[in-house]
Amino acid sequence: MQIDQLLLQKGLISQQQLDLAHTQRNGHRIDEQLVEMGVITEEDALRTWADTLGMEYVDLQNTEIDLDLLRTFPMTVIYRHSILPFREVDDLVHVATGDPFDLESLDELSSLSGRELKPVLARKSEVVEMIKTHLGVGGDTINQLVSQRQQENGVELLEEIDEDIGEMAEEALAASVIRLVNELLVEAIDQQASDVHIEPHEKGLTVRFRVDGLLRVQPVPPEINHFASAIITRLKIMSHLNIAEKRLPQDGRIKLRVKGREIDVRVSIIPMIFGEGIVMRLLDKERMVFNLANVGMPPEIISPFKKLISLPHGIILVTGPTGSGKSSTLYSSLNEIKDPKTKIITVEDPVEYHSTGISQIQVHSRIGLTFAAGLRSILRHDPDVILIGEIRDGETAQSAIQASLTGHLVFSTLHTNDAPGSMTRLIDMGVEPYLVASTVEGVLAQRLLRKLCTKCKAIDNSLVEDFPVDFPVKQIEGPIYKEVGCRDCRDIGYAGRTGIFELMQMDEEIRHMTVNNASTGAIRNHALKNGMVSLRQSGWNKVLEGVTSIDEVLRISKGEYS
Repeated sequence: MQIDQLLLQKGLISQQQLDLAHTQRNGHRIDEQLVEMGVITEEDALRTWADTLGMEYVDLQNTEIDLDLLRTFPMTVIYRHSILPFREVDDLVHVATGDPFDLESLDELSSLSGRELKPVLARKSEVVEMIKTHLGVGGDTINQLVSQRQQENGVELLEEIDEDIGEMAEEALAASVIRLVNELLVEAIDQQASDVHIEPHEKGLTVRFRVDGLLRVQPVPPEINHFASAIITRLKIMSHLNIAEKRLPQDGRIKLRVKGREIDVRVSIIPMIFGEGIVMRLLDKERMVFNLANVGMPPEIISPFKKLISLPHGIILVTGPTGSGKSSTLYSSLNEIKDPKTKIITVEDPVEYHSTGISQIQVHSRIGLTFAAGLRSILRHDPDVILIGEIRDGETAQSAIQASLTGHLVFSTLHTNDAPGSMTRLIDMGVEPYLVASTVEGVLAQRLLRKLCTKCKAIDNSLVEDFPVDFPVKQIEGPIYKEVGCRDCRDIGYAGRTGIFELMQMDEEIRHMTVNNASTGAIRNHALKNGMVSLRQSGWNKVLEGVTSIDEVLRISKGEYS
C-alpha cells in the first residue's frame, strides 16, 4: 500500500488534504509535502514508514547514545549526511536517519567503517541536534582542520609565530576557519541566542550561548583549542578591528545575512589571562516587532503608559538592568507616537535598530560626541520628542532636565532596581530635587522572565503551600504550572520571554516627597498604597495566568514582605 493510502487509513489526513498535496508537491515525496504543509508531523510520517517498511522508529531524546561507538565512525560522513550510529546489538550497528530511502549514505558509512549497519528512523532535526550535542558544533570543520595540521610534515609550533608568518598561516586556513565561525553564528541564531561568549581558559576554549537570559554551555570538539587564535583573528577581521592588537580591549560590529535575515552583531574583545575573550551580541532585526502589546504589557499598565508617552513635555524613564528589554520598550513607545507631524530625534550608544521616520544619532565619545553634547546639538534641530539612550552622569541628567523644561518630551533609561529609586538616583547625580520633581512624569521599571513551554508545562498547585510568603494565595482561581522539559524547548521547560512591569506615575505627594529628599522606601510605600503594581506582583500575575512559574518569579524579582 502507498504511503498516502496508509496515512488516509490511519486518519492522519483527509482526501481533500491529500489532493491538495498532490497538486503542490513539485517533485517532493507526498509525505514530505504533507509535512511541509503542516498537515502531519515528521514523526507521523516516519512512524508510518516504519510500519510499512518493517523498520524501527526511535525517539532520540529518550534514547541512550553509545558515545564510544559513535567516535569510532568517520565524523565527516556523519555530519555530511546527518546520520547517527547510536548503539550496537549483536555486531549490528543501529544508525538513526531521517530518510528511509537514503541507502547511499549508509553504504558510504559502512564501507568506510567496515561495519554492518541497520537503519533506524528518527526525526532529522533530532539526529542533527544529537550530532551537535555529542560531537560538537562545527565538529566536521574541526576534523578537517586537524587533518590539515597533521599533513604539515608533522611539525607543531610550540611558540607564537611572527605576525607576518601568522597572517600567511591564517590565510592558508581561511576557508575552514570562516566555515567554523559561520557554523557557530548560525547555531546561535537557530537557538535564538542573544549573546555568544567565547572564553579562553587554561584548558582551552569554552563557548556559551545566552538564551532567554541564561547562559548555556555549547558542546564543541576539544580540538577547537588549537584554532582559538585563528577564530579570534577571523572575528576581528569581520569586525574591522586591529588583528595585531592583543593587549587592549576592542569593540566592533558585524553585519550578516543568515537564511535571508539581517543580523547585526556587536563584538567586544577583552584580553584575559589565557587569551582574548569575545562576547557577541546578536540583534536579529527580522524577529523584532516594536509595539507595546508585543513587549507583554498588561492592560492595567499599557493604558496609563500610553497617556504618559502622549504628554507634550516632561521626562519618561525606563529602568532596569542590562538585558531587561528597556530598548524594546522605548522603541515601541516611539513607534506608538510616531507621526509625520512629530519630529523625533534619538542619541544612542550604539544605535541598535534603525527605525524609519526617526532621526538617530550615534554617540562617539572619543571625538567628544557624548550624550550631553549630542543633546545640546539636538535642541537646535527643532525636535518634539527626544530619546537619550541612557542617563549615565550628572551632565546628561542636567541636559535632559533642561530639554524637558524647554517644552520637549524626553525618553531615557536609568539603571535602578525599581521605579521609585529613580528619584533619588537623579538627585545623587547632582540634579536639584525641585527640578526632578517638576520634570519627571513617570517611571517604568521592568524585567524579562522566561515563559513556560506551552507544550510541556504541568499543573502543580502544591507549589504554593510552603512558599513564598508574599504569594497572593487568596487570588488563586486557576491552576499553577511548573516547568517540565520536552524536545520543543530542549528539555529546559521554558521557551521565550515576556516582561513584568512596575509603573510609577507622579502625583503631588510624590513631587512633594522628592523636593524634601524623602527616601526611596517612603516614595515606594506611597506609590503602592495608591495603586502601583510592583514588579513582584506583576510576576505573580503572570504565574496566575499560567505564563510562567513561581521559581522564575523568585529568580528575577525581589521579595516584598511589608
